Amino acid sequence: MRWLAGLLVVFCLGLTTTALAKISDATETCISCHASVTPGIVADWKNSLHSRITPAEALKKDKLSRRISAEKVPAKLANVVVGCAECHTMNPKTHKDTFEHNGYQVHVVVTPKDCQTCHPVEVAQYDKNIMSHAYINLKKNPVYHNLMDTSLGPQVFKDGKLFYEKSDDLAEADACLHCHGTKVEVKGLKARETELGEMEFPVLSGWPNNGPGRLNPDGSMGSCSSCHPRHAFSIAVARKPYICAECHKGPDVPAYKVYMVSKHGNIFSSTKCKWNFDAVPWTVGKDFTAPTCATCHASLLVDQEGNVIAERTHQMNDRSAWRIFGLIYAHPHPKDPDTTKIKNKAGLPLPTELTGEPVSAFLIDEAEMEARTARMKKVCSACHATSWVEGFFTRFEKTIETTNKQTLAATQILLEAWNKGVAKGLPSSIFDEAIEKMWVEQWLFFANSTRFAAAMDGADYGAFANGRWYLNKNLQQMSDWLKFLLEAKGK
Repeated sequence: MRWLAGLLVVFCLGLTTTALAKISDATETCISCHASVTPGIVADWKNSLHSRITPAEALKKDKLSRRISAEKVPAKLANVVVGCAECHTMNPKTHKDTFEHNGYQVHVVVTPKDCQTCHPVEVAQYDKNIMSHAYINLKKNPVYHNLMDTSLGPQVFKDGKLFYEKSDDLAEADACLHCHGTKVEVKGLKARETELGEMEFPVLSGWPNNGPGRLNPDGSMGSCSSCHPRHAFSIAVARKPYICAECHKGPDVPAYKVYMVSKHGNIFSSTKCKWNFDAVPWTVGKDFTAPTCATCHASLLVDQEGNVIAERTHQMNDRSAWRIFGLIYAHPHPKDPDTTKIKNKAGLPLPTELTGEPVSAFLIDEAEMEARTARMKKVCSACHATSWVEGFFTRFEKTIETTNKQTLAATQILLEAWNKGVAKGLPSSIFDEAIEKMWVEQWLFFANSTRFAAAMDGADYGAFANGRWYLNKNLQQMSDWLKFLLEAKGK
C-alpha cells in the first residue's frame, strides 16, 4: 500500500506542476508573498477564470462562447494564465502610479487600458458609456456640482441663518464620488514597514475607489471592477442585480428596489439558485427564466437553438432610448457620453430647457431612439407576446410624458417664486432654499421613482412609494409655500 501512496503523491505533484506551468514566473513571485500577506486576494484569484485558462485557450473557443474579444494577444501573455503580474505590470510607462517592488515595475490601479489587452471591444463600448464619464459629468458641470455641494456640504446656524460650508474631498469620495468615481492621483512615495522589511509605496489621493467614472493615473476613465469585482472578476456577480444596487438603490435612482418588487425580481429571488450565471452565451429559458439588469442592458443572449437575441454590450444605454433619471426632465440619451458639452438656450449645461424642451442638437434623434427601443423589445419578446411588449412600452412612454408634465408644473411654481423675488434663483444657487429643495425632490425622487416603476413593472413605486402620490403632494406643498412666501412679503 505504501507504494500506492507514493504513486499517488507523484501523480498529484505532476498535476500541480502541469497547472503551475501555466503561471508566469512573475506571478509566481507575487503569489509566494501575497498568499500570506493578502490571502483573500489570492484566494479570489484562484477561484477566478483568469487563473484557470490562458488567453490562447480562450481564443480557441467559438465566437459566441468567447469572453475574450481580442483577435490575438501578445505572445508573452498568450500561454500563461492572467495573474497578478499580467495586470499589475501592464503598461508600466503610462501609469504614474508605477513603482519598483521586489524587482518589478508594479502599479496599484489596474485600469480599462490594461484590460483592453484581452477585452478591447468591451473597453471601446464602455468608453461610449455615460457611466465612464460619471466623474467628469458631475465635477465639471457647475449645476450638478452645486447640487452635490448643497447635498453634502455641512451647514452651520449663525446669526439666525443657515450657511453652507464647503464639502471636503473625503466627504465627496465617501458619498457622491463613491459611485461617480474619484480622481486618483499620485502624491509621492511613502516608506512602510512590512513583513519583508521596509518598502516604499505610492501615496494615492482619491483611493480607494471602484467608481465607474474613476479617473485613473494612466489617463483612462472607468473601473471594470465596478461590475466585475476584483480579483475574481466574475461574470456571475455582474449578472446579478446586487452589484447594480450599490449605486442604483436610493430614491434618486431606485432601480434595484423597483426591480426586487417586480414580477421579474420575484422570479429571480425564488429561482436564482437554479440559474446558470456563468454560461456564455446566456440562453433564455435554459440558463435563466427572468431578466436581471444585465439581461436587459448588457448580456449576450441567445435562444435555445443558439440564435442571437441581443449582442453583448458594455455601452449600458445601447438598448435604451430614454434617459429617465437625468436632470431635470426625462429626455433622449445624449449623443456624447461627455455631457458637459451640452448647453441649453439659457447657457446652462442641461439636456433640456428649464421648461422641458429637449436640447435636440446634443441628443440622439428619433431614428436612433427607435433602433435602441427595437433592441430592447427583442429582449422582451424572448419571453413575451407582441401585444404584451407593445402595451408595456405604450404605458412607459405615457409615464415619461406625465412625469415631465408634473415636473414642469413644479418648475413653473419655482420660476414664479424667482420672478416675484421670494426666492433668489439664478445666478446664485438654485438648490439651497426650501422651495428649491422641494422642486429638486419633484424630479430627482418622485418623477424618477415613477418612471423606474413604469420601466420595470415596480407597481407601488409608481403610486404611493415615492410615486404619483408624492408628485401631487409635493406640488401642493410648493404651491402652498409660494403663497406663504408671497403673503409674508406682502405681495
